[in-house]
Amino acid sequence: MTQGSSPTPRIALPEFIALLAMLTATIAFSIDAMLPALPEIARELTPSDPNKAQLILTSFVLGMGVGTFVAGPMSDAWGRRAVVMIGAVLFCAGALLAWAGSSLETVLAGRLLQGVGAAGPRIIAMATVRDIYSGRQMARIMSFVMMIFTIVPAAAPLIGAQIIAFTGWRGIFIAFVLFMLAAATWYGSRLGETLPPERRRPFRLATLLSGAKEVLSQRTAQLSIGVQALQLAALFGTISQIQPLFETTFGRGETFPFWFAMIALISGGASLLNAQLVVRFGMRRLVRLALGAQLALALVVAALLAGEVLTGTAAFALFLVFITGIFFMVGFIMGNINAIAMEPLGHLAGMAASLMAALSTVIGVAFAAPLGLAFDGTVMPLALGITGLSATALVLQAFLPKSPAAPK
Repeated sequence: MTQGSSPTPRIALPEFIALLAMLTATIAFSIDAMLPALPEIARELTPSDPNKAQLILTSFVLGMGVGTFVAGPMSDAWGRRAVVMIGAVLFCAGALLAWAGSSLETVLAGRLLQGVGAAGPRIIAMATVRDIYSGRQMARIMSFVMMIFTIVPAAAPLIGAQIIAFTGWRGIFIAFVLFMLAAATWYGSRLGETLPPERRRPFRLATLLSGAKEVLSQRTAQLSIGVQALQLAALFGTISQIQPLFETTFGRGETFPFWFAMIALISGGASLLNAQLVVRFGMRRLVRLALGAQLALALVVAALLAGEVLTGTAAFALFLVFITGIFFMVGFIMGNINAIAMEPLGHLAGMAASLMAALSTVIGVAFAAPLGLAFDGTVMPLALGITGLSATALVLQAFLPKSPAAPK
């Protein structure tokens, strides 16, 4: 591993990738392990309005978006390790509050705090890669991180279902605490500080505003935020509806964790494939192709549903292809669009990663919430929503500036 001026100890690249993948996977585990618990939470905490149980997911994402605004600048000022540890403490405190909560409001407050804490590890994973790598090599490393990261959402619903079977839904929050403690301990004991003191920026309002102005003045960053926001809206909107679709629309709620694992594992192949293709074809071309494929799939699904061409098992098969395709294309797009955005911002890696992730997450939630609530017992609202989101993202990416170091 090329360390440059960083005092980071030399650890093997596979361990480096696995460690950052675990930090990033905190997000997926905190969301996907909750999916099997939603019906039980609805029955216990909000029986008169079961749809409110979806807020368990969106409150976490909202907290993550809010926390992301400050996690990067804090890491630019204090170093990456300190922010990981602060985030771990907040995450565990939020999980314990949700575990002890006797009302939906208390659980949601805990989830919000949990999301704020999760922002630290999420941002540090991206900033750490940028501290050491750049360009297509950075995109390649991020693809491997995302590939391992997909193992967690594949297993999370199965793990969540088993925990519910033995401890009830509250036991999931204890699992969250244990997961974060393991990740933070691994990070603290094996990976040194990747941001040396001479490269740090003071945590002052004027400095933050100056850094934010520089990041947002970059056309590449502006457009990348838009594409990321639309993709996160597609991802969060799909996740919000996926459990009700399996249970209500197709009557397969009991086998949902197994289907979800299959979808996640297949989708994980996108990151592996991207790692092989990105050096040859470039990030921009792959983003364009993936968005085009996502749009085409959504249009085909919407047309088949509108014409009521498929029913029964055939309709379920189409649904599986559709959901898998969404996740697969997101796997192609997010790692590349992040790397594109970070290309000119290596001197502001923490600020850039923080601001772009925060804005894209908050904007993405704003689109995802109504998409999730649009569920009417069919796949059509999701198909139409993905069509609009992917079409808009395809238009935005067309205006991305060409890379000075690589062909478009």
